[in-house]
Amino acid sequence: MTAATHVLVLNSGSSSVKYQLLDMADGARPASGVVERIGEEGGVADHAEALRQVARELDGQGLGLDSPRLAAVGHRVVHGGTRFTEPTLITDVVVAEIEKLVPLAPLHNPANITGIKVARQLRPDLPQVAVFDTAFHASIPEAAARYAIDAATAERYGIRRYGFHGTSHAYVSRATAALLGKEPAEANVIVLHLGNGASASAVRGGVCVDTSMGLTPLEGLVMGTRSGDIDPAVVFHLQRVAGMPTDEIDTLLNKRSGLLGLCGANDMREIGRRMGAGDKEAQLAFDVYVHRLRRYIGAFTAVLGRVDAVAFTAGVGENSAAVRAAALDGLAGLGIELDPVRNAVRASGGRLVSAATSRVAVAVVPTDEEFEIARDTYALARA
Repeated sequence: MTAATHVLVLNSGSSSVKYQLLDMADGARPASGVVERIGEEGGVADHAEALRQVARELDGQGLGLDSPRLAAVGHRVVHGGTRFTEPTLITDVVVAEIEKLVPLAPLHNPANITGIKVARQLRPDLPQVAVFDTAFHASIPEAAARYAIDAATAERYGIRRYGFHGTSHAYVSRATAALLGKEPAEANVIVLHLGNGASASAVRGGVCVDTSMGLTPLEGLVMGTRSGDIDPAVVFHLQRVAGMPTDEIDTLLNKRSGLLGLCGANDMREIGRRMGAGDKEAQLAFDVYVHRLRRYIGAFTAVLGRVDAVAFTAGVGENSAAVRAAALDGLAGLGIELDPVRNAVRASGGRLVSAATSRVAVAVVPTDEEFEIARDTYALARA
């Protein structure tokens, strides 16, 4: 009898469905792909058709949804609120509860839900699991999670720090501990997930105790197009002085700010090229970006008390030696010293780039959110 060891990971976004098939027996990835431009000219009509296209692509490789090797389907869901703090086997009740959380993630949860519903229609007999971006951060203490606003208002509208990129932070903190030859419970790690979206977390003994993103992914580090931390009174100022409506300010802070707002580019490679040509706007954008990083490294060092490693991950974190060097420059007093030769080397796997004299290890760890989702899904499906 064929062993059911395959897990299909689905990431249903607003206009795309990404998928990856993983074999949990040996770590192989027999198939992966993306269906883009959903609902747009030249693309498929809707998420239902996108999922059917995924099924056809898998069928063409002999790995379809009806394969006896398929053990479960894992779904990325952006927001679990306070209701979902761990991977959850999907039922009708669970779907209804996720739908109640749409106000907390109006751009993401609806697409996630659509993917879940269609996949359940295609394989109603198969275990399907929701893995939440927010779940890894559900362990942060109330002192870190609560905003200092009227408690009744916060309770009524679910206003608190949730954090995001949780599957990445979970995977990278665990992989970093392994690089150090430690169990996750033995390691304190600051994880810097630096892509177009960027977030930091403080992980003590495998448990997240603080994170930079908040109620939404807007808070925290400077990102590709998001502002990160900003005085909330800026919103009121723009309403009163500029006459900007709320939706326009929302677009400004989420899509026209960050690196893009500062210098007109949100690709760190382009910013690097422009800096090399003496572009002052690009240099300022870079300086603002790394200054915010240093602030969070320092703050999370204070939160953790003892730091065993600082780990860089995601597109910028894994590939920009210049960002890593600038972010850690001057932090020898915190025990963090980079080896410039190691830092400059490009490699595909996880590695240490800290100096031999550094009390705190510096790691570059490629993230693997699909594996994290598959791992959680497989464990729950077999329970």
